[in-house]
Amino acid sequence: MKTLIYIALIAGIVSIESVLLPHVSLWQVKPDLGFVAVCLIGLFGGELEGLLVGLALGWAMSLFSAQDVLSAAIMKGCIGFIAGLAGRQVAYLTPPLLVVGLFTVSCLLGLMTPVILRLSAQQNVWWALWSVVLPQAALDALIGGAVYWLISRYLSLDQWVSEYRI
Repeated sequence: MKTLIYIALIAGIVSIESVLLPHVSLWQVKPDLGFVAVCLIGLFGGELEGLLVGLALGWAMSLFSAQDVLSAAIMKGCIGFIAGLAGRQVAYLTPPLLVVGLFTVSCLLGLMTPVILRLSAQQNVWWALWSVVLPQAALDALIGGAVYWLISRYLSLDQWVSEYRI
C-alpha cells in the first residue's frame, strides 16, 4: 500500500512540476515540491524510504527537465537519507524549526547549481543567490512548514510517525 502511495505521489509531483508550476510561478521562481516531499518522507518514514523515494523522484523529475539524471537522483536521494537521519535524532519537531531547516538546506542545495554551472561575470553567485536561491528556499520552507503544520494539526503526529516507520 505504501508503495502505491509513493508511486502516486511521485506521479503527482512530476505532473504538477512540469505542467502547473510554470504557469503559477511567483516572480519566475518555482518551489521545488520534490525537495519538500523527499524531506517530509525522510523525516516521517526514515532513511531508507527517504533515500528510495528521493532516488525515484529525482530520476522521474529529470526526465521532464534539463537536469542531469544522476545528479538529480543522487541529490534527492541524499536529501531524503539525511532527512531520515535527522528525523531519527529529533524527538519532536516544531513547524518553525522545520521551516528554518528546510530554508537552510534549500539554500545550500540551490547554491550548488551556480557553482557547478560557472555563471558569467554578469550572473555571478550573488546574483543567483538574491534572484533565485533565496526566493526558492523561502517558498520551499513555507510549503514544507504548511504541510507539516497541517499534518501535525489534523493527524495525531506521534501515532502517525510510529505507524509510518513500521
